[in-house]
Amino acid sequence: MSKKPAIPKDFLRSLRNIGIIAHIDAGKTTLTERILYYCGRIHRMGEVHDGTATMDFMPEEQERGITIASACTTCQWKDSTINIIDTPGHVDFTIEVERSLRVLDGAVGVFCAVGGVEPQSETVWRQSVKYHVPKLAFVNKMDRPGADFAAVLDAMRQRLNAVPLPLTVPVGCGQDFEGVIDLVAMRRLHFDPGTQGAEIRDTALAGPEEELAAPWRERMLETLAEADEAFMELYLGGGEPTQQDIRDAVRRATLALALVPVFAGTALRNVGVQPLMDGICAYLPSPADVPGQEVQDPASGRRATLAPDPRAPLAALAFKVSMDTGRKLVLLRVYSGVVEAGQEVYNATQGQEERVARLFRLHAGHKEKVDRAFAGEIVAAAGMKHARTGDTLCPQDAQVLLERIDGYRPVISLALEPRNSGEADKLEDVLNKMLLEDPTLEVHRDEGTDQLLISGMGELHLEVVLERIRREYGVDPRAGRPQVVFRETVRAAGRGEGEFDRELGEVPHHGWVAVRVEPRPRDAGRDVVFALDTAPWPADWTQAVADGVEDSLQSGVLKGYPVADVRVSVVDMRRVDGRSSPVGYRMAAAAAVKQALGAAQPVLLEPIMNVEIAVPEDFVGDVIGLLGAKGAKIDNLFDRSGHKVVQALTPLRQLFGFSTELRSATQGRAGLMMQFARFDVLG
Repeated sequence: MSKKPAIPKDFLRSLRNIGIIAHIDAGKTTLTERILYYCGRIHRMGEVHDGTATMDFMPEEQERGITIASACTTCQWKDSTINIIDTPGHVDFTIEVERSLRVLDGAVGVFCAVGGVEPQSETVWRQSVKYHVPKLAFVNKMDRPGADFAAVLDAMRQRLNAVPLPLTVPVGCGQDFEGVIDLVAMRRLHFDPGTQGAEIRDTALAGPEEELAAPWRERMLETLAEADEAFMELYLGGGEPTQQDIRDAVRRATLALALVPVFAGTALRNVGVQPLMDGICAYLPSPADVPGQEVQDPASGRRATLAPDPRAPLAALAFKVSMDTGRKLVLLRVYSGVVEAGQEVYNATQGQEERVARLFRLHAGHKEKVDRAFAGEIVAAAGMKHARTGDTLCPQDAQVLLERIDGYRPVISLALEPRNSGEADKLEDVLNKMLLEDPTLEVHRDEGTDQLLISGMGELHLEVVLERIRREYGVDPRAGRPQVVFRETVRAAGRGEGEFDRELGEVPHHGWVAVRVEPRPRDAGRDVVFALDTAPWPADWTQAVADGVEDSLQSGVLKGYPVADVRVSVVDMRRVDGRSSPVGYRMAAAAAVKQALGAAQPVLLEPIMNVEIAVPEDFVGDVIGLLGAKGAKIDNLFDRSGHKVVQALTPLRQLFGFSTELRSATQGRAGLMMQFARFDVLG
């Protein structure tokens, strides 16, 4: 870059990178649609149920009425630029939420006023807590029968361990829902239905409205005083805090993750959305307000904190890869520096040079070309050949590594076969492109049947992948029935020895290794240690032993599934002068591990699902009986919004076709949510 680009004044302070997160069908996409309309980004509101929502631009999303892939857009509200990522609510697409939250500065949690805090709401909320993301909450669907604003706040406290701070409260609920009261200004807000809620009129509170608002406001001030020390001094001093005092305190407490401002409304009926938009700009952080990103020097391993400075060297994270009409598009969060179209950058994760041919701002399925992106921005880049999800881009002479995005373990697989020989190569090529986009997808070839096995997060996940393969690439493979993906582990300790002594291409190779295998706690992962002094041994020999151990753990001794939750200790190695070699030790180590696994009481681990069923009380017995027949363990039974909720742990292999059986047993009146819990032995 010959000349430093001019940095817009107050650019960082006016920027908001937010995500919309929630359980499926809470109204995330409908809310996003209203935000875009009121910002002037779109001129007609689309609807999810009509398949016309802007952010659900994939054909699979429009047909199913759900969000599958997180979609990004940019809009202007008053003096702020807002980058919005609308994330999926279905558990099969949790990775889309995870990688979005990794690069966002704030989030809006959407809750159904009837359903309250539902299972996937808890999951995405926990993900946001892991990344220390400040949040607002929007209690949606206040016009629905059974809506209960106070119950949602209670559920947020109990199930999310959050401190909700209502800033707008509903006037009525269900069919009697009339609008909202702004507790900061103590004004009634009227949203004009003739302008689709675009025109807002605020009026002084009438007698009954004042009676309704007074206790809510008192609770708001008390909660704020408990969360913010400066406000507590003001509040206890006896003076009436100004609106600005309240807003400043709400911002400080929100950024400190001490509380969650809550807004009420109904996005579908265009009520309560603009106060939320004002809240996004007033209370959620700009890139300048969040702690700097921790980076690692790939050479020394030293860690440092990266400030969001456009004048600093470039550091950007590739958080998503998508294929746009067959071409690779990489979504980037720029954490420092500036990236420009045509610039050469270094992929520090892959150790490869990359060229950023073009840069775009995204609006759902549409792209708007830009010349550069500054620290704090989210953009899409075309032209990069090597980038994958989680890669860091930086200058080669100032290399850093940003924290990667966690992976997820597939739990279900399908066998795929091409319909003819001409389709075989094309199918593998298409699957490789899908793997680039989706880190939760795995593909491997079964050595016994020579079939391609594709593994994912659930039946819906694999269904969508197959639909996309057929629709986007014109490949229509035969698919087998879904199969559960297992893991293997051991119940006891076991010892094994392995020896390899063979000539390969007239070159002798020998190795002798002894190992001990023992179980680790569930979800502790695998651990390989050397229980002997490695100093006398060449480094390439010990590395070969470690590689051989890892090779062997990829395929267990029962059914050939990957081995999980074990510690392998290398306890002995022997050498034969003139014959010992890295190849020999690698093969010997693999054989030793197989013998040790066989002696350590190997056992299969299967995916266990958290199942939650909401059902009218009349059908509770039928549901419990059905779960019992599936080998489930009933975990909890409680009331929520007039329904009984049954929570259970159930083996995934028992749940194929379960939703159909449940509909039949409950006359279609049960709501079902399944979520991966862990790999375990149910017993």
